[in-house]
Parts: sequence; structure tokens; C-alpha cells
Amino acid sequence: MKYFLVSLAAVGLLAVPARAQTAKRSDYPIQAVSFTRVKLADNFWLPRLKTNTDVTIPASFQRCEATNRVKNFEMAAARQGKFATIFPFDDTDIYKTIEGASYSLKLYPDPQLNQYLDELIRKVAAAQEPDGYLYTARTIDPAHPHDWAGPERWVKERELSHELYNAGHLYEAAVAHYEATGQKNLLNVALKNADLVCSVFGPGKRAVAPGHEIVEMGLVKLYRVTGKPEYLSTAKFFLDQRGQFKYDPKSNDPWRNGSYWQDHKPVVAQKEAVGHAVRAEYLYSAMADVAALTGDRQLLAAVDSIWQNMVSKKLYVTGGTGAVPGGERFGQNYELPNTTAYNETCAAVANVYWNQRMFQLHGEAKYIDVLEKVLYNGLIAGVGLDGKSFFYSNALQIKNSASFPQTEPQRAGWFDCSCCPTNLARLMPSLPGYVYAQNGRDVYANLFISGTTDLLVNSKPVRITQLNNYPWQGELKFTVNSAATADFNLLVRLPGWARGEAVPSDLYHFAPAAEPKISIRVNGKPTEYTTRNGYAVLSRKWRKNDVVEVLLPMDVRQVLANPNVADDLGKVALQRGPVVYCAEWKDNQGKASNLLVPAATTFTASFRPELLNGIMQLQATVPAVQLDAANSSVSTTRQMLTAIPYYAWANRGKGEMTVWFPQQLTDVDLISRQPQPVTVGK
Repeated sequence: MKYFLVSLAAVGLLAVPARAQTAKRSDYPIQAVSFTRVKLADNFWLPRLKTNTDVTIPASFQRCEATNRVKNFEMAAARQGKFATIFPFDDTDIYKTIEGASYSLKLYPDPQLNQYLDELIRKVAAAQEPDGYLYTARTIDPAHPHDWAGPERWVKERELSHELYNAGHLYEAAVAHYEATGQKNLLNVALKNADLVCSVFGPGKRAVAPGHEIVEMGLVKLYRVTGKPEYLSTAKFFLDQRGQFKYDPKSNDPWRNGSYWQDHKPVVAQKEAVGHAVRAEYLYSAMADVAALTGDRQLLAAVDSIWQNMVSKKLYVTGGTGAVPGGERFGQNYELPNTTAYNETCAAVANVYWNQRMFQLHGEAKYIDVLEKVLYNGLIAGVGLDGKSFFYSNALQIKNSASFPQTEPQRAGWFDCSCCPTNLARLMPSLPGYVYAQNGRDVYANLFISGTTDLLVNSKPVRITQLNNYPWQGELKFTVNSAATADFNLLVRLPGWARGEAVPSDLYHFAPAAEPKISIRVNGKPTEYTTRNGYAVLSRKWRKNDVVEVLLPMDVRQVLANPNVADDLGKVALQRGPVVYCAEWKDNQGKASNLLVPAATTFTASFRPELLNGIMQLQATVPAVQLDAANSSVSTTRQMLTAIPYYAWANRGKGEMTVWFPQQLTDVDLISRQPQPVTVGK
């Protein structure tokens, strides 16, 4: 009983229904310190969170209004009209933006935003049918529902309708709103819908493997709030339905054998990351949730195997996932092309959720290493520095050739399927909840983001203040402030990149260099420390204003890929700290695809506060391939290569970009193919 109440406090709930206070339950051994208890003061992230609050969220609401997403709810409440947008999952753009706005309210209280949310929630509640069903694509005109919806509820849930996907995002938004505000107006809507879902689906009732996962994660969150066992059992039921669908063996579409939906095998038998990447990573997050809450060892073994496959064979150097545009899906092992890399921004969001849960299961730094790689590279690349322009897909190379297949060469303000902008809007303000974690007397410092957190350790209040200029500099400072002597372990993550490990697998490795050294001082004196699962364990009786200083090496490293990654043979990428770099046309005489980086190249790093909202820029003199004036002969010349963080590209117009650089000239690629357009969308 006592344990359960503490775990609820750890996730920031402001009130606990009586039902939740009746029994002890298993859970993640490590609990994240709630976003409500971490206050940021960070030069890198705080401006981004402020931009999300001031620009991204208002723009998202405005676009939801302008594109009739809000009107759909108004028509559903009136039970008349014609569904006014394109996709039946357009409801979720409102839910996700409400979620982001709720987190944002905790960071930046805003009575006007709170009032707008209340008005919007009233419209959502009015659109809900009496039994709890909420799906505007049917409710507006049940006799003529959206083509993807089917003639009756749930009949196309597995493939097209997204009824349960909508429900899952509703639940996630409702819990965030409740945690941030203490209000139950949206939570009550979500609980009514969840009760309907639980009454419809389950043993002896309707069965389906939800076509687009997230309802499982949402049900788990409602279970945490209420303690209602039906929510957890229904989440597990949805997981258990996978691999039971009968497929036509004569199908000529091999990736639709069920793997696209992760429905080709029972979840406990799945070993590889397959299919639509966003759906998959939401599923894997739910598998981790249910494994933690039920102790299901088969489920745990499966999600461990899938994670190992992803990080060893299907992860881009930027942390992106989902290589193949057709189906927005994972490719085969080592299938990681650069110009056609899909890397949906939503997949980066889902990858953060998944890796956080894997860390909470196992307490190993490698999961936060991957999470950090995603955050500083593949995720924030998805939103422009203006906060209102986005990438749906995230290529690793853009060539100046109309005949070369590639993904989006420039950002857009919105998409017909606009899941990515609203997913970013909800993740960004939740970032404080990823900085620290706790397991009894073990306090984990996972992300190096300046700010303060207030904890209870052994029933004693402890404040930890973090001060740094990360990711540009490697000096980290933690000040522990406790009213009385506090005996606990401070576990500071020793990033893989600072220990000479590019990723926690052999998929990428750093070129040989001097062995990196990490130094740690306590109160100004060098200290010996033990390591555990990638963390420095600082065990002591902490006194007021004890100071821990950590120095991480910030050398520029060349990254090489596993030789099985065909696109990266003979090439290197550049990384400094957690940040992966690229060359963009703007800084390199209008091109980027002609630059070579020999193994002996030495880069200098300099901070440019005036450039791209302040970046650490890399420069070196390298060979560059040139055509003569008549375009008839090829030569190389020495040229300054300027590299910028990958996340900052495409903020200054359209042009070439590359992450991977040939080490030497081995061939000249003469391109004469016809254009092969690549589209984006669900």
C-alpha cells in the first residue's frame, strides 16, 4: 500500500481515486521523476520549450481550427453535417495538442490557454456518444461514416478505422491534463470511453489486434490513475491478440503479411523490429509497460530481443528509425539508405517513449544513450527553429538532382496527415520528466539539462541543482542540497559516446583515437567511483551544498558504420558529444555531396552564437570534387568544410545536405535516372 502511493507521487498525480488505494502492485523498479517536479533553467532546451509553448502549440491549435478538425467535434455534437477532414484519425491532432498544452501549463501557467483548453474539452465531451463512444468520423453521420470506418463500429479496426488509436491518444491527453491541472473534465471523458472499450473487447467478447497501436499505452496510463484492473487486462488482451489473424498465402504483397501491423506472430514470439515504425515502437512501449506491471517474463524477453535487433541493425546514426518510405516501415537488417531514409518524426517520438521504459525496466545507461541520441538529433531535426515548420520524414542526404530519389528537401508548415507536428508539440514540454529517475536510495541523473529537482530520499527532502552548457561543453556540475545529512547513491550516466562507444552495439563505431577520459570531483577533489550499468555510482552521506563535477571529453569523432550497411561503406559521419553533424549547401559553396573526409582530417570546433540560434560549428580543410567550367572533366581541390548540427539543417532554404562523407574518391556516380518521387503520409 505504502509503495503504491509513493509510485503515484512519482508520476505527479495530484489526486488519487479511492479505487487506486486498495492494493499493492508491481511496477517498473525505477520510476521517472515527474515533469511536475523538475524545473529547467537550460540554455539549450529551455528556449525550445518556450518556442513550443509560444509558437508550436498555438500554431497547432490554429491549424486544427483552420483545417476543420475542431469543426468535426462540433458537428459530432450536433449529430449532423459531413466529416470535414481527410483521415479518421484527425481527431488525434487535437488530443495530442491538448496533451502538449497541458504539460506546457505546468511549465508556463497561462490562464488564457487554460480557458481555451476548457472550451475545447467541452466540445470533445459534447461529441461523445451516451455510451462513451467517441469518433467523429462516424458520429457526425452514422449512416454515412468515413470510408475507412466500416458500416459498424470496430469492424475495420485492425486495418483502417483507427478507432482505438483515437482512443489511445485521448487517454494520453486526459492523463497529462489531469496531472498538470488536477481537473477531471477530460479524464472523465477518457474513462467513459475506456469503460466502453473494456466492455466490448476481451475474452469471450470482440477480439482484435489494434491496427495502429497506442490504445495499449493509454489504457496503462488510465490504470495507473485509477487502479482499475480492467484497463490493464484489456491492454494485455490487445497485445495477446497479435499473430492470430489468418492471411492469404497467395498474397503478392509480402510486407502486408501482418508484419506491417506487427501482427505476423504472437508478441511473445517476435524478435525483430518490423513493419510501420511508429506503430511498432508504440507496441514495444506497451509491451514494456505490461511486462513491468504483470511480471510477464516472456513479454520482457521478447521486447528485449526486439530492442537489441533495432539498435544493432535498424538504427540510423541520428537515432532515426523506419528506413523504408513504402509503409513508413523498418527495412531488412542493415537496410539504412541515406537519400531515401524515411525516419518519420513520429518514430523519433515513439523511440523516446520506448527507450525510457526500457531504462525503467533494467536501469542500464545504454537505453538513455539511445534516447539522448534521438533527442539531440533525429527528433529536434523534425521541427524548424521557427517552431512552426516541420519534417515528416528525415533524410540523411539531399542531392541537387531532380532525378535522384529522396525524401523531403524542405520543411512544411502542416501536412494532410499532420501527426508529426502534434506529436512534437506533446513531447517537447514533457522533457523535464526524462532528466532524473529514482529507485529507493538510488537517484539517477540521466540527461544533462540545467535545472533543479526536488526529491524524497529515505523520507528526507533533497534538492539537486544541475548546471552545465551541454551539449556544447562537457563540464557538468551537480549541487546536492539537503536540510539534513542524506545517505543515498547519486548515479551519473557516463554517456557511451564519452566512453568511446558510438552506440550500444557494433552497428556504428568511432574511428580509433586516444582513449577518452572522464573525470569526477566531489567538493573539488578527484574521487574514485564504482560503475554500474554505465553509471558512475557516487555513494556517500550527502551534506548541504555538496558539489559533484563531471568532465566529459568533447573531441570531434569520426563515426564508421558496420560494413553490412551498404550505403555507408567507405564513409564517415561526424559527432561531437551527443550531437551528429552534417554539411549543408549554405556553408559549403552551394554543395555538400562533393566533400571528402580522409581519416587523418582534424576538425576545429567554435561556438557561433549568431548562427542558427547558437551552434557549435565544425571546420576542416578537405578535398572537394569539382567539375570544370565545361562540365567535362573532374578534379579535386582543397576546400573548407563547415559542418553544423544535423538538427539545424533546412532552416536557411533548400539545397544539398549530407551526414555521411566519403573518405576517398573511389568512383564518380553519373546519374541519369528518371525522377522517383517519395511521398509522406500514413
